Amino acid sequence: MHSTLSCSQKYLIFTLALLLSGCVTDTRDRFTTDRVDPLFREYQGDDKPGAAVSIIHKGAPIVTKTYGMANLEENLPVKSETNFRLASVTKQFTALCIMLLVERDSLSYSSTLKDIFPEFPEYGSQITVQHLLQHQSGLIAYEDLIAADMKVQVHDSDVLQLMKNETSTYFQPGTDYRYSNSGYAVLAMIIEKISEKSFAEFLQENVFAPIEMNNSVAFENGKSTVLHRAYGYSVEADSIYRNDQSITSAVLGDGGIYSSLDDLFRWDQALYTELLVSKESMQHAFTPALSNYGFGWRIDNYKGHSRVHHTGSTRGFRIVISRFPDDEFTVIILTNRNGPAVSQIADELTDIFLIE
Repeated sequence: MHSTLSCSQKYLIFTLALLLSGCVTDTRDRFTTDRVDPLFREYQGDDKPGAAVSIIHKGAPIVTKTYGMANLEENLPVKSETNFRLASVTKQFTALCIMLLVERDSLSYSSTLKDIFPEFPEYGSQITVQHLLQHQSGLIAYEDLIAADMKVQVHDSDVLQLMKNETSTYFQPGTDYRYSNSGYAVLAMIIEKISEKSFAEFLQENVFAPIEMNNSVAFENGKSTVLHRAYGYSVEADSIYRNDQSITSAVLGDGGIYSSLDDLFRWDQALYTELLVSKESMQHAFTPALSNYGFGWRIDNYKGHSRVHHTGSTRGFRIVISRFPDDEFTVIILTNRNGPAVSQIADELTDIFLIE
């Protein structure tokens, strides 16, 4: 007869049995070594960039594993408090800042770029905040507009100026979907304009501090510090070298947050509550339009389970957060190397701990 218990339920039963028998062995490691560790072979060892993985079920981490090194040069291993650059996983935080401003009646989802920035070219009168959130703006990719001889890093304000220099979009705003880092950099500038605070300050005061994400930061070189920092690396054949920054790494709204397993657990749990925004706002964020994209989240169904998720990919980092709100189940994987992608590993962990 096929068991209907999920793997996470089996884990809890296994742990309880060991506790009742008086066994003091680390049940987490005993339960996960055979199933989880093999998925992270490429991240294991004191000579390799590493990974951190957390599986959360019903309000508690049922697996927390770390592998490899956060800083090869200083021989510092990855730990649960190690902060990785989140890359595009940042977008869900940027979106939530916008949601906060809307709830405070400081902004509307129907506000246009021309409403917010009167000096913006006329084409901005057709682009709303909601278009930006859901990648329906058609804004030109800023990465394609950076001068070939550019020597200094681009910032969100530079992206806004690049958009002001344009006169058109890829398509009529609101009629199509095209993933846009430009849109989220512009959203960061909207947050600054409306709140009269820097994006990093607004994020710290209104998101990180209220839920005690005390070590997370939208990193600004020369202004802030990343505690317990993981540095990004490229792994090519037998060569491993630090490859942590690019010309676009200082753009915050689309990918500039650093965070850890410890802090992302707090983020994950806060999304079930109204500590940050109302449940109505969260429902709006998890409602796709034109595509499977909400407000900083991809929304779909995985093997019969409703899922909201996002990946992050940037120089030296590959990240994924995959949440199943109806099941109160989340997989978080943080890595500090240029590849491979980790979304498939998240799916395999979901299969093991939720689907089986």
